[in-house]
Order: sequence, then structure tokens, then C-alpha cells
Amino acid sequence: MTAGARTVDRDPGLQPERTRLAWRRTTLSAAVATVLALKAALHGTPSAAGVLAGAVCCALWLAFLGIAHSRVRALTTTPRPPALAPRRATAAVLCAAALAVCAAVLVL
Repeated sequence: MTAGARTVDRDPGLQPERTRLAWRRTTLSAAVATVLALKAALHGTPSAAGVLAGAVCCALWLAFLGIAHSRVRALTTTPRPPALAPRRATAAVLCAAALAVCAAVLVL
């Protein structure tokens, strides 16, 4: 430690709690996008492409839900949770982006 530098005490409960709530909000948003996409896909006369896109939305949401659930569990079970692995972070971003694109295609 250098002269003049001081140790900053942080509350270990606040950051994991905010992160946990952010994961829950994002999961809820993905669920809403999935439900709206399914509603659009099945509205009127459902086509094979619409049903397939709806199934893809469901699969993406379930994958994102699995990643989010494991992260929330890690945040709540350990006092100092480990950093999110880059592979899981990339998977979460890709699932969220693909879900948004898929849902937008179905709604528009």
C-alpha cells in the first residue's frame, strides 16, 4: 500500500444484492419478450415458421434462465462470489440479443 492510500471498507451485501436484482429484472424482461413473441407467433393462423421462431424464443429464454439462476445462486450462497466466467457472460449476452432479435421479428 502506498503512502496516502487508504483501505475502503465496503458493505459485502450491497453489490451482490444489486447484481442479483439486476439478473432477476433481466430474466423477467426476457420472459415478457418470450410471452409476447409466442402470442404474436400463435395469433390468428399460426405458421410453421412462427411456431419455430416461438420455440427458439422459449429455448433461448430457458438457456438465459439457467445462466441467471446459477449466477443468483452463486451470489446468495457465498460471502464473496466469484467473478462471472467470460464464457457464461458471453452466453448470457448472446441469449439476450438473440431473444430480442427473434421476438422483434415475430412482433413486427
